[in-house]
Amino acid sequence: MPSHQVVIPVFDGIQPLDATGPHEVLMGATRLLDHLGSERAGYRVTLVAETPGTVTSDSGMRMCPDGPLPETGEIGTLLVPGGGGSRAMTSDHPLVEWLRRAAPRAERVVSVCTGAFALAAAGLLDGLSATTHWRYAPALAARYPAVDVRPDPIYLQQGRIWTAAGVTAGVDLALALVEADHGAEIAQYVARELVVFLRRPGGQSQFAGPVWSPPARQPSIRAAQDLIHSDPAADLRVPVLAARVGMSERHFSREFTRALGRSPGDYVEQVRVDAAKRLLESEPVLVTVAAARAGFGTAETMRRAFLRRIGVAPDQYRRHFATTAPIDGRT
Repeated sequence: MPSHQVVIPVFDGIQPLDATGPHEVLMGATRLLDHLGSERAGYRVTLVAETPGTVTSDSGMRMCPDGPLPETGEIGTLLVPGGGGSRAMTSDHPLVEWLRRAAPRAERVVSVCTGAFALAAAGLLDGLSATTHWRYAPALAARYPAVDVRPDPIYLQQGRIWTAAGVTAGVDLALALVEADHGAEIAQYVARELVVFLRRPGGQSQFAGPVWSPPARQPSIRAAQDLIHSDPAADLRVPVLAARVGMSERHFSREFTRALGRSPGDYVEQVRVDAAKRLLESEPVLVTVAAARAGFGTAETMRRAFLRRIGVAPDQYRRHFATTAPIDGRT
């Protein structure tokens, strides 16, 4: 089986990690598949550019493309990185014009971070939902009103078009591509090798805390995990989760516990504690606000959960770990 062809156009003003992060994920998967003697081929990643020679990134790093922008031949994945260069591209930019020609030849088209600006300039996101780095989402929405810009998700898939949020989200998206192509076990192994988070669903907020819990093998339980991590403040009672994934309450509770080694209620509480910790560390919110946003409902419920899980109350936790001061000095 031939390798899946991945083409990454590079340009002056690129954000290097938008290209190197996915590159490492995809080639890591390729090495693993080779090691396992899999009949399924991995990836062949090619960096291409409009003109010969090196390109200079936003940070000054120089990157050397493998060749010119290909005008013929099928493309497996066309992956467009972000950076100041992509944000400056307009509809008549040579790379944007090439994207219009190349996209129909690609099985899927992917942008990382502000690479979404290049896809939007090429008209490839018209009528679709897309994400980008939260800082630049308002500018993308204002410049391209035909695009439904979602500033929150880590990545989004709309048919064969995938868009990812800022920088490291490109790694999450690349892992999702590997999982779609080769299954969860290969993606998990690559994530462990790269020492990155094993589970960040695409719908999870860019502002949510990282989640280290491995995904369940059973699709319905994995779907429940995604629901929990994507919105910890939602109604996550067992009857609601069971109904959302099409299972009876008793069967759902049994299978969830068997798959993850803990009950749904215990799992939900841990995810909510993690979300609240992130809020208390990074935002100057009242404890009552953090409790509501993390899904606890009341500050007292959150306090009891914190004492059970980490042995300190929320206000004590913030005093030790906060990077911002609470509003008006209050808890």
